[in-house]
Amino acid sequence: MSVQTDDEYSEFRRDLHRHPEPAWCEFYTTARIVEALRERDLDALHVGPDALDEDSRRNVPDDDELTKWADRAREAGADPEILEELEGGYTGCVAVVDRGEGPVVGLRVDIDGLPILESEEGDHAPAAGGFRSENEGYMHACGHDSHATIGLGVVDAILDSDFSGTLKVFFQPGEEKIVGGKPMAESGLLDDVDYFYAVHIGLDHPSGEVVSGIDGFLAVNHFLAEFEGEPSHAGARPEQGRNTVQAMAAAIQNLYSIPRHADGATRVNAGLVGGGTATNIIPEESHIEGEVRGESTELADYMFDHAERVLHSAAEMHDCEVDVTTMGAAPSATSDAALSDVIGEVARDVEGVTSVVESADLGGSEDATFMMERVQERGGLACYVGVGTDHPGGHHTSTFDVVESDIGLGVDVLSRAIRHVAETRP
Repeated sequence: MSVQTDDEYSEFRRDLHRHPEPAWCEFYTTARIVEALRERDLDALHVGPDALDEDSRRNVPDDDELTKWADRAREAGADPEILEELEGGYTGCVAVVDRGEGPVVGLRVDIDGLPILESEEGDHAPAAGGFRSENEGYMHACGHDSHATIGLGVVDAILDSDFSGTLKVFFQPGEEKIVGGKPMAESGLLDDVDYFYAVHIGLDHPSGEVVSGIDGFLAVNHFLAEFEGEPSHAGARPEQGRNTVQAMAAAIQNLYSIPRHADGATRVNAGLVGGGTATNIIPEESHIEGEVRGESTELADYMFDHAERVLHSAAEMHDCEVDVTTMGAAPSATSDAALSDVIGEVARDVEGVTSVVESADLGGSEDATFMMERVQERGGLACYVGVGTDHPGGHHTSTFDVVESDIGLGVDVLSRAIRHVAETRP
């Protein structure tokens, strides 16, 4: 099968692009992936709860939100029987190809979308081509539709090869919220993996360029701080209120005052804030959705420890209470050179690859790091790979898109690397 010319992959990617879904709501996406995988000669397919650790799931939407997205998936044509397997937001799946003696090789691709309104401009290829998002206000603005298609293509390429060993492809939900990596890492399905690759398209690298090993992952903690106080009339009885907006404002100011650290880069951001109900009422409730990051897991922990102290101190200063919850988190990680070298070696022989970059820093966060760490802690090797594409808009923008032929290039590079690893066992 020629993965670079077969229209099946383009159609599959475009179908997913039309139906972007957020974390734990990837019902249509998972159903379509499962439907496609069940047409293949797999040895096992772990779906929904069978692919995730129940106790590790975080930030799951409420039942009404889950039902809304499940109904939307059903109306879009998702298989009702598969949707039943995903009930409760247990999205994602793991495909297993067992081809006898040899190592276990894992590949992680993520599948969720983003809350971004997609461009309708005529020069935006999905709009011009009729596959713009049908879920208004949501979009595949980071290429996860392409990642899922790469995963399917790698399954096909390995099935059509002389590969000896076991391949596991992890179709992971909830990367954008940093919530899906840990439940898959803790599922037990990674515990026998000897070699592990994760992949991302774009990342500001052009078409034809492959990054054989990406590092520079910032460890991250997404938190929700909910302030509680006491309402009162702002004009007649202001002294009787306990003003949560004052507490929230003090916390925001002081979060950005957390000292930087000599050991490496740190970040903090109060990204979504709000509170109050009317101009003449002392606000009883306010909130901050924010994040801290660090160049290492230890630096992210340093930032979160300081952030918690800031939040509680601001609440106490204004006679309020605050509840701080971690909504999502991921550690830092490092790609193993032995696996990176394999990518570099095979990529140079792939048609369409014009350059290989040995290493690059992500400069952001990724919860594939949970899965990388899980494999490395058990003596395996892990590597994060970049496949360049000429995206017209940056990641997480309304005009993001990919060059579809780069999907086939990614399939070629990864499937060759997986076969090479199985043969040489670095």
